Amino acid sequence: MNLVNYLEMDPHLLVGLINTELRNHAESLEDMVKTHDLCEVKLVKKLADAGYEWRQDQLQFR
Repeated sequence: MNLVNYLEMDPHLLVGLINTELRNHAESLEDMVKTHDLCEVKLVKKLADAGYEWRQDQLQFR
C-alpha cells in the first residue's frame, strides 16, 4: 500500500486504508508506521482532527 501522501488524503478514506493495513499486515500501530515510514504523531493528529480516535485495545481508529 502506498501511503506517501497520507497527510494530503481525505481522512475518511485514510482511516479505512490505515485500519485495513493494521488488520491485514501489522502487529501494532508502531509496526505499521515504521513499515510505511510515516510519522505516528502526524497520522494520529490528522485522524483525530477528523474525529477518529486510536483504540489500542481494538488496534484500530474509531
